[in-house]
Amino acid sequence: MPTLDNLQTAFNGESNARTKYLAFAKKADEEGYAQVASLFRAAAAAEEIHANNHASVIRKMGANPKADIAPPVPKSTRENLATAIQGETYERDVMYPAFIKEAETENNRQAVIMFGGALAAETEHARLYQQALDNLDQWRAGKRDFWICLVCGFTVAAAPADRCPVCKAPKEKFKIVN
Repeated sequence: MPTLDNLQTAFNGESNARTKYLAFAKKADEEGYAQVASLFRAAAAAEEIHANNHASVIRKMGANPKADIAPPVPKSTRENLATAIQGETYERDVMYPAFIKEAETENNRQAVIMFGGALAAETEHARLYQQALDNLDQWRAGKRDFWICLVCGFTVAAAPADRCPVCKAPKEKFKIVN
């Protein structure tokens, strides 16, 4: 089943992204980019939610989720942001749209929902990473909070309104990461 293979691919990718973004956060902290580090930690939390959501559907399909975690090699924060943008853009423009289309063809509603939620979050991650890269000097000092929907992993830079714009979870389902 292609959708099961796609779920495994997404689970592996999200698991690796979480590990990579935590390493990137540590590097950003070391270089004095506290706000960028917060963004990487928030994205890592979101990627973990995506991986867990994909794993849930994989198990419901009778398989076990598998991830091969590659040890990340952080570079400069500027380079790490560029790497993150590239990865999120690929997921936004290529990977998740193709996975959604295949899941729709197979009439796998749960996979469509999980892939759609991840797609929305990756779109926002790419935007936030680009904003950080474009304004890197302003993202040094101080603290910056991000809010993560614990249901779908959507990430926002301002306190959420009443509901998650992606999965409609109430604002109480958001967690602050900094």
